[in-house]
Amino acid sequence: MFTGIIKAKGTIVTMDKRGGDVRLSVRSDGLPWSDYEVGESIAVNGVCLTAVALHEDGFDTDVSVETLDVTALGGLAAGSEVNLEPAISLGERLGGHLVSGHVDCTGKVISRAADARSIRIRIEIPKEYARYVAKKGSVCIDGVSLTVNEVSGNSFDLNIIPHTSEVTIINDYAAGTVVNVEVDLLARYLERLLDKDGDGISLEFLKAHGYA
Repeated sequence: MFTGIIKAKGTIVTMDKRGGDVRLSVRSDGLPWSDYEVGESIAVNGVCLTAVALHEDGFDTDVSVETLDVTALGGLAAGSEVNLEPAISLGERLGGHLVSGHVDCTGKVISRAADARSIRIRIEIPKEYARYVAKKGSVCIDGVSLTVNEVSGNSFDLNIIPHTSEVTIINDYAAGTVVNVEVDLLARYLERLLDKDGDGISLEFLKAHGYA
């Protein structure tokens, strides 16, 4: 699990194709690489990946065909900057919100504008995922835990404060940028609980127990 609080930015140095998969090599001076072990999970732009090799200044990871197809990682290249977050340990402070590192869909930045010292960004996502995004709710964009300002149809607005712009790759976003999107886990589980076609909790159940 992750928190959506980016610990460092990294740079892709190589993307080697290997039988359809890709061996991704990332370098960063912002993480204590000697503290990690091969096999640990590290989120790259919000995608949970496994470290298959460690170096004094970064790590290597294998990215499957499916991951390349359903995330924005396939659009990266050597020289691309990425957000990095190692998996959390029990007892660590949860600064953002619970993030699985399993990307739900990709979205597209459709506008960017200055808003005082902050940046206002609007992102469009596929319609089938829009129901999981709520005003003042949480969403994870390229691994960054953010609060939704406004929702309109299948697009939503985010306010990016200067600190977030500085320590993540969001400052490089422009109209047309494709991003990884993970919706709030709680919204997913709530939908399952309220599933009318399954054995979940119904509105009638909530009324009978004084909750609706």
